[in-house]
Amino acid sequence: MHIQNPLSRAAALAAGAVAIAALTACTTTPPQSTSPPFYPLPPSGQAVPPAATPPAPKPQAIFIRPAPGRTLSGFDGSRNKGIDIAGNLGDPVLAAADGRVVYVGGELRGYGNMVIVQHNDTFLTAYANAKTILVKEKDVVRQGQKIAEIGNSDADRVKLHFEIRKQGVAVDPEPYLNGTLR
Repeated sequence: MHIQNPLSRAAALAAGAVAIAALTACTTTPPQSTSPPFYPLPPSGQAVPPAATPPAPKPQAIFIRPAPGRTLSGFDGSRNKGIDIAGNLGDPVLAAADGRVVYVGGELRGYGNMVIVQHNDTFLTAYANAKTILVKEKDVVRQGQKIAEIGNSDADRVKLHFEIRKQGVAVDPEPYLNGTLR
């Protein structure tokens, strides 16, 4: 570019210097790409590996374990209609799900002090061998709420006997506690 007028040439040089200074001072970074990284295709004749799919999320269990202890004896459907959970005298027993207390008492032989919670038209849970019961019949309870304390009433040792009844029939609690069944 050839400019005859010295003022025009000085103005053009000044404008160019300003433009260069502005470009140099610019500190913005280019936007980050949200697309996956580019991987070249394998040589022809080779298979393209399948994209890794994340594992399916574990289904949410509708019941929580009512006490943290280990399982002493599992469900067998005849001798044991629930699971027995280890614990210490006075440890908390938690409601496995939201519901309404439909029974509190100690009249059923082999169960000792017991709480039964109705969760809906399908499920009931029973919590037996309690030392202390902290709810009364018709109380509404929330999942995780302390409803009793582990004891050994009408039992050979300190433990919680826990049952889930589906349509009145005892079912193995473990698949419901781990989210396998709902």
